Amino acid sequence: MGRFILKRIVIAVPMLLGMALLTFALMGGTPGSYLDSMRLDPQFSPETIARYQQLYGLDQSWWIQFLSWTKNIFRLEFGYSFHFNVPVSKIIAGRLLNTFILSFASFLITWGIAVPLGIWAALNRNRWIDRAIQFFSYISLSLPSFFLVMIFLFFASRWPGVLPLGGMVGPDFDDLGLIAKIWDVLRHLAIPAVALSIGSVAGLQRIMRGNMIEALGQKYILTARAKGLPENRVIYHHALRNAINPLITLLGYEFSSLLSGAALTEIICSWPGLGSLMLTAVRSKDVYLVMASMLMGGVLFVIGNLLADILLAKADPRIRYD
Repeated sequence: MGRFILKRIVIAVPMLLGMALLTFALMGGTPGSYLDSMRLDPQFSPETIARYQQLYGLDQSWWIQFLSWTKNIFRLEFGYSFHFNVPVSKIIAGRLLNTFILSFASFLITWGIAVPLGIWAALNRNRWIDRAIQFFSYISLSLPSFFLVMIFLFFASRWPGVLPLGGMVGPDFDDLGLIAKIWDVLRHLAIPAVALSIGSVAGLQRIMRGNMIEALGQKYILTARAKGLPENRVIYHHALRNAINPLITLLGYEFSSLLSGAALTEIICSWPGLGSLMLTAVRSKDVYLVMASMLMGGVLFVIGNLLADILLAKADPRIRYD
């Protein structure tokens, strides 16, 4: 397993560099640069713009900029943000935590509800409870998360004071105690986290239901019941252990989408995460800020898939990585 993990890490380096190269080429291939907005401002003289162009390296071709950026990345330097006029690492650090809080809360809600719901539906196959759960799934899958956010915000506006309508904290956050601060963040987290989770719960529980129905129909389940094993042991030790394997693979992709999946919801809910930051960076052609955000997503993709492979090997003894 150690050799397998090391091999995956080594392979991930050129893969991340290739992703970064493609992103840099797309950004460099589009017309214009960050300095175009400065050229429209009469306060900036041509000499000042030329100095900024030389300072940021924008007077060079995109592939030379990429090589310079790559060299700095190996020193853990992500470049300088043109728009915010601060190092990229300082901006990413705060926004990354905010996005991770929102996405991880949605992740916990999704898996905490979808897996038990899928098992319950499978154990009550074709009964009224199973049909009710599947009806909920069909409706939920047809509604995008940003539409659900707007619906929740509409109802929250009808009952002011119940839930906040946007942001991450209230105006009096700094004056609150520790418990009150946590409660304030949770109240602001409720609408975007639940809206992000509903569609994912619907899709995940359908996969869990199908896997459990297939596992419960296998001969080893019939044998376990014929031996007189308790029903809970048959379901949760034998059937669930085999039905959960495809979901562990999905877990890797869910982990990798923690940063990217909440972008539109963050913008609508004014959540100060990477979503609104990426929109600002792309619109202003803040190249190094875009690159750092994309690199974070790529790293999470690699880590997520590696974790999924390790968990699969632990959950299923038939899987071995040689």
